[in-house]
Amino acid sequence: MQLSNFETFQPSNLATFQPFNQKMNNKIYFTPGPSELYPTVAAHMATAMANKIGSISHRSQQFKDIYAHAVTGLRALLQLPDNWDILFVASANEVWERAIQNNVERESFHLVNGSFSKRFYEISLELGRQATKHEVAFGQGFPIEELEISATTELVAVVQNETSSGVSTPVNEINKLRAKLNPETLIYVDAVSTAPYPDFDFERIDSVYFSVQKGFGLPAGLGIWLVNDRCVAKAENLKNQGLSIGSYHSIPALLSKARAYQNPETPNVLAIYLLGKVVEEMNHHGIANIRQETEAKAKLIYDYLAISQTFSAAVTNPAQQSQTTVIANTQVSSAEVIKKLAPFDMVVGSGYGSYKDTQIRIANFPAHTLAQVQALIYKLQELYG
Repeated sequence: MQLSNFETFQPSNLATFQPFNQKMNNKIYFTPGPSELYPTVAAHMATAMANKIGSISHRSQQFKDIYAHAVTGLRALLQLPDNWDILFVASANEVWERAIQNNVERESFHLVNGSFSKRFYEISLELGRQATKHEVAFGQGFPIEELEISATTELVAVVQNETSSGVSTPVNEINKLRAKLNPETLIYVDAVSTAPYPDFDFERIDSVYFSVQKGFGLPAGLGIWLVNDRCVAKAENLKNQGLSIGSYHSIPALLSKARAYQNPETPNVLAIYLLGKVVEEMNHHGIANIRQETEAKAKLIYDYLAISQTFSAAVTNPAQQSQTTVIANTQVSSAEVIKKLAPFDMVVGSGYGSYKDTQIRIANFPAHTLAQVQALIYKLQELYG
């Protein structure tokens, strides 16, 4: 029986083996995720391939070293206290389900101002919990002082940056939540489209989660779930009561492996390797510099929107305007804007959901350089004034 042409394939054929169009892609992706890759990712991937990182055992010492490098770097970058742990999951969206399973027996409370914050609320309902939402209009922020949250609430979910609407809840506003809550209530913060930019006060919150395909400039496929000892204790308490908190991705299951620099299952080894490399470079550059540069680039974009006749900031309150995901209302269709930018190798995102045609979304992550942002603004000015 013949196996096919693969049995005669030789490594020397690689130079001419072209299973797909290999034309170089020089586009700059200002899309809100996946987004522009961090400048050194290609080189790190080449090194990973040369060292066959994708083939190593996830129980090997080599993998433990890769895991430890990523975790140690993240802890330093985010200035994470010792009573917090770092868990790796499939995506940030997975955390919605795991959080409810592990940290909510009966009641959760959700601040909803866009599609992603609403989905977390819906998942809590789907899992049979009593979920309450405080919902404001798409593109609006929250009056933290006016919130009324039941003392029996076990978890409060807040999106620090709503990727769909571009509304940011300032860290100092999130910090006000603690004083309004039962001391046992856990505060979960979605930092999917802002990390590592926010300077969180980790003494006033209990969990932060994000993915790597936005602010860390990596290919999608890895979620980061930060939990403190209060989250761990709540999960263990529910488990000890005989309640279901999930299986291999429960907090206790993840934690039992994470503290030994492993995962319960075979994880995305390549993504963890790349994360460690990029975080190392971010630490070398300095988180203070990353934050300063993010704000400087965001100011350029918002200053342009303020004078443009075609575009305007969708979020009108400057204190609630995202620094990392700028949403602009557009007088022309988003499809037209995207089409006109295409010949110049620039890609912005369309609006989300029902705003697909009337808004554009411009990502401003550490992978985007000042020169790239300036070039985008110049081109928008040239095309639309």
